[in-house]
Amino acid sequence: MIRHKAVFEAGRGEIVEKKSRFIAHVQAVDSVEEAQEFIEAVKKKYWDARHNCSAFSVGEMNPLTRCSDDGEPGGTAGKPILEVIQGSGIRNIVIVVTRYFGGTLLGTGGLVRAYTEAAKAGIENAVIIEKIPATRMKLFTEYTDLGKIQYILAQNQVTVENTEYTDKVEIRALFPEKEKKALCRALTESTGGRVHIEDGEDVYYGTAEGEVIIF
Repeated sequence: MIRHKAVFEAGRGEIVEKKSRFIAHVQAVDSVEEAQEFIEAVKKKYWDARHNCSAFSVGEMNPLTRCSDDGEPGGTAGKPILEVIQGSGIRNIVIVVTRYFGGTLLGTGGLVRAYTEAAKAGIENAVIIEKIPATRMKLFTEYTDLGKIQYILAQNQVTVENTEYTDKVEIRALFPEKEKKALCRALTESTGGRVHIEDGEDVYYGTAEGEVIIF
């Protein structure tokens, strides 16, 4: 699990270059098959367009990438779209840019610029989330140590999912993978070893429109 960006809500962007319309469609996918299905769905929807060029990146550590010029001159459409994806840092994404020809040839440079700008517009209109690898931790503490624990969690901007108050206090929190050891050490030291810490499941989490999302 690695920290990366992902599409949380699909996006659509459009630009016009010398009367040619370039319509970008951005979608999250979990597999090559899903990416290919999305590309075919866009082609079917925009069957009357001159071109439906595409690129996708699937996977997190070593993503698999592919691109298609769909009849445009080689390297003028699919590759620029893919370069936008790679420059964005977004994983598990497919972009299809539909072109309705406006009657004026754009040339190699013009096509590269147009497909690049269309892909960027699609991403800008999508909701992108940063997915952070974390462990769902359970903390069990006496009330006397609660203030110290809450202070450490707040200082480190740890997301607390839930707190239950019974004869003891149980806190459920998301510890980012890279900070997990340091947080556990700080909590143990601050309470003299009295806090009991249990590991839970490994998840991704992120924030979209102020709300914490668990994946």
